[in-house]
Amino acid sequence: MTAVADLGPETVKAFDASGQFADVLGLADHLDDALWRVESASIEPQDSPGGLVVAGMGGSGVGGMLARAALGDRASRRIAVSRDYGLPAQTTPDTTVLCSSYSGDTEETLTAFEAAGALGARRIVCTTGGRLAQQAREESVPVIGVPGAFQPRAAVGYMLVVALEVAALAGVGERLRTEIDLAAAAARRLASAWGPESPEDSLAKSLARKLHGTVPQIMGSGLTAPIAYRWKTQINENAKTPAFCSELPELDHNELVGWSEASRLGRFGAVMLDDSDLHPRVRERIDLTRELIRQHAAVDERVASVGETRTERLVSLVLLGDLVSLYMAVLAGYDPGPIDLLEELKRRLSVS
Repeated sequence: MTAVADLGPETVKAFDASGQFADVLGLADHLDDALWRVESASIEPQDSPGGLVVAGMGGSGVGGMLARAALGDRASRRIAVSRDYGLPAQTTPDTTVLCSSYSGDTEETLTAFEAAGALGARRIVCTTGGRLAQQAREESVPVIGVPGAFQPRAAVGYMLVVALEVAALAGVGERLRTEIDLAAAAARRLASAWGPESPEDSLAKSLARKLHGTVPQIMGSGLTAPIAYRWKTQINENAKTPAFCSELPELDHNELVGWSEASRLGRFGAVMLDDSDLHPRVRERIDLTRELIRQHAAVDERVASVGETRTERLVSLVLLGDLVSLYMAVLAGYDPGPIDLLEELKRRLSVS
């Protein structure tokens, strides 16, 4: 691995040939732009007693997971996320199905689009183009266009806002535009506090240095559970590192025991994602769980969300995790952009 002396702008620039830092640091602008793009699509509200299904894979699907968490108990109907070729068994003709594929060529999402059409469910598409946009326009399905030139995982702000706005259009949850505006303002401040020009002991850089060389285990609960999943996938793709996620309180009924042998097997890093709105017993469990695994973990960190509203706090941890994963890539001497194994898998599937 390449030894990196600092994580300042010049070092980042030397490794980030694909411009991933700029895309992540642009999260606030993405949130603002996404609201405009949904408005421009001129989609009529339509009540959906069957709720909302967000069909999408990878960075496209995680927007639905985060939107469901941001809404929390303000969702009046079911929000399901489908990361498969079909739709959940409970999907009915009075369900709205948001088919979300950044590229527009994700085969699982294309299959879900067709399944929703066969069922007679209302469909809305979010994409940059591809076959999904073509099929949607041929079938007069509304399309919310998002800008191209990103890695799909960097479009998380667009996918989050689109899912939230579609939920409101379907009568599934409250409209959170004010919260989105506040989250965008907070993301601008935090991008400055944690970005490459920040001090070397800033939170994102410090966490990256601690997690570098470990197998990170990211743990969340409630609002932070899907964010833990986001951290895991970002570390996988950007830092090219195995990482895993789990959820409290469930992990205290199984995974906790596995930590007793962790140090014998390798260097594992534990990160607990905290939030002020977690159940008091979960917050107590975080303290006790850390106490029990501390002697077996190479890294033991508790990271709290920042902000007043659920959406603001969620966005703060998403941005932090994205930056941590990018700094980990730089520390390892990688350009975070390329995803060679995923591309090879797609190539092989295309000829099979």
